[in-house]
Amino acid sequence: LKAETGDVAVDSKVDLLPTPERGFKLAVRLDVELPSVDDAETAAEIVRKAHAVCPYSNATRGNIDVALTVNGQPVS
Repeated sequence: LKAETGDVAVDSKVDLLPTPERGFKLAVRLDVELPSVDDAETAAEIVRKAHAVCPYSNATRGNIDVALTVNGQPVS
C-alpha cells in the first residue's frame, strides 16, 4: 500500500487495569489522525499496516490490549 499521508498525529493513552487475579495489566489506545486521507478504508489500512510493523507493537503484541482509531473511527 502506497499512500501520501501528509501530516500525521497520534494521541496515545495507557490504562492500568485490574485483573481477576488481583493484579494489573496494561491497555493502550492509539488515536491516529490522517487529515489528508479522506477514504476511511485506506486510512484504516494504513494504521493496520503501521501497527503490524511497529517495533513497540511487535514487542508488546499479545501482552497488552490495544485499541486503534483513525480519524475518529475504530480500526478492526
